[in-house]
Amino acid sequence: MINGTDLSGKVAFDANSLNNLKQAAKENSPEAIKGVAKQFEAIFMNMMLKSMREASPQDSPFDNEQSRTFTSMLDQQLSSNLASKGLGLADILAKQLSKTGHAATNAMEQAVSNVGESLDNAATVIQNTLSPDSNKALNQKTTPVDKNAIGNKLFNDKGLHGDSNEFKQRLAHHAEAASRTTGVPANLMLGQAALESGWGKREIKAADGTSSKNLFGIKASGDWNGKVVEATTTEYINGIKQKRIEKFRAYDSYADSFKDFAKLMTSNPRYEKVMANLNNVNNYAQAMQKAGYATDPHYASKLASVIQKVSAS
Repeated sequence: MINGTDLSGKVAFDANSLNNLKQAAKENSPEAIKGVAKQFEAIFMNMMLKSMREASPQDSPFDNEQSRTFTSMLDQQLSSNLASKGLGLADILAKQLSKTGHAATNAMEQAVSNVGESLDNAATVIQNTLSPDSNKALNQKTTPVDKNAIGNKLFNDKGLHGDSNEFKQRLAHHAEAASRTTGVPANLMLGQAALESGWGKREIKAADGTSSKNLFGIKASGDWNGKVVEATTTEYINGIKQKRIEKFRAYDSYADSFKDFAKLMTSNPRYEKVMANLNNVNNYAQAMQKAGYATDPHYASKLASVIQKVSAS
């Protein structure tokens, strides 16, 4: 059995830890419930720390990929230490989950699954299991906030910075979720998203700077009925590199971007040969270029290289 002590020294920010946390949520013991609740609070606090980091100036001469990596590690440890003292959220969750039994631990397990994508979703799952008295207590012990605003600011609106470790850490579970429903391997999608967006550094943005969450550079064709942003892109016309303004699809979340890309691969006949080469990175990349996904004449080699980098880590 996974007990509260086992969980208290860790923070569930990677896929393996999230799986362990979901397993703990299935336990009926008070220790397991307490550990899960404390981890949820730690994740909440880590997202707040990251949000505050982004609000700070980033023009220091020591600001680079290595320093950002270690800062992220520091924030994870800080959030774990702060959660050990607690904001009161973990105690309230543990108390209510202990009262409502198996249904509530299932809700907590679902919340853990959602936490990497949206704090808003996770909070909603938990609040649906809490009694009115517990909701009242929660609001009394914490500062009243708009959970939609929290979810958007800490997850959906939180931009990427071109850091490969952050990119994989934040987006791997979205790729895995899309893979489970479509069969497109997660490492292929994650690698293609990394190439198209420059590990998140070249996100497609609207005129006001708002991210389109479009990690794959998918254009808004005639059958697209969703949101659209216009942006400058590089195209190769008859082998000549040119800058053009194009319309691109826009999403509400990075998860939607992965879902739409996977759907495009599985539903568009244009990519039949791509789907037939999912077991070989080089063949997949070649098929993607031949299908006309991008006009860059060196797209296949670039794509294969990035996918191999993602797969090796």
